[in-house]
Amino acid sequence: MGEAIGQSLATAVAVAISPFPIIAVVLMLATPKARVNGPAFILGWLLGLAVLGTIVLLLAEPADPSESGAPATWVSWLKALLGVLLLVLAVRQFRARPGPDEEAALPAWMGRIDRVKPPAALGLGAFFAAINPKNFLLVVAGATAIAQTGIPAGQQAVAYVVFVIIGSVGVAVPLVIYVAMGERAPKTLARLKDWLGLHNAVIMSVLCTVIAAKLIGDALTGLTA
Repeated sequence: MGEAIGQSLATAVAVAISPFPIIAVVLMLATPKARVNGPAFILGWLLGLAVLGTIVLLLAEPADPSESGAPATWVSWLKALLGVLLLVLAVRQFRARPGPDEEAALPAWMGRIDRVKPPAALGLGAFFAAINPKNFLLVVAGATAIAQTGIPAGQQAVAYVVFVIIGSVGVAVPLVIYVAMGERAPKTLARLKDWLGLHNAVIMSVLCTVIAAKLIGDALTGLTA
């Protein structure tokens, strides 16, 4: 199980520090419904990760390692595909970064987040966790890394729970700041939002490049073993 956690650790960290979900939580915590919408978003996030990861683990269950100990061939091809897609995403993110004198452009829906109700906050959390293309690729990569170790299903589940916990740290931090800092929280969260918005493209391009390199390297190792 330790190997499974280790194989998926870098991907879990990448999920955790994805900027836009964190910005969404920060914006929700600045609204009158902060105490409801913030936890609802995080609950949706946890559900999204749980559902997507469970699907991947169930689909990958037949992918036992070969007799040589290498991952099943189709797992290696899947890793290669995910790596290439993440490289494409990294290039697109880097090219979309704001210039030195430009303000970071946030999605239009973020300007309407003060009107979001708890069910919508729950849905947004699930969307960012499992449907948003960046996270989708990262979560599939992480769950696949766990599955390809060939450990029993119970241990895979525990390893994926660890993945979810680590991957949820980023969206949980603003809520912790909101509860712990009281009246000082809004200024701290505003600075966090501005910094993440400015550096979102660069952060994600670097993360996607690093994870892509690992996935492609693992795929080449598996295919040539």
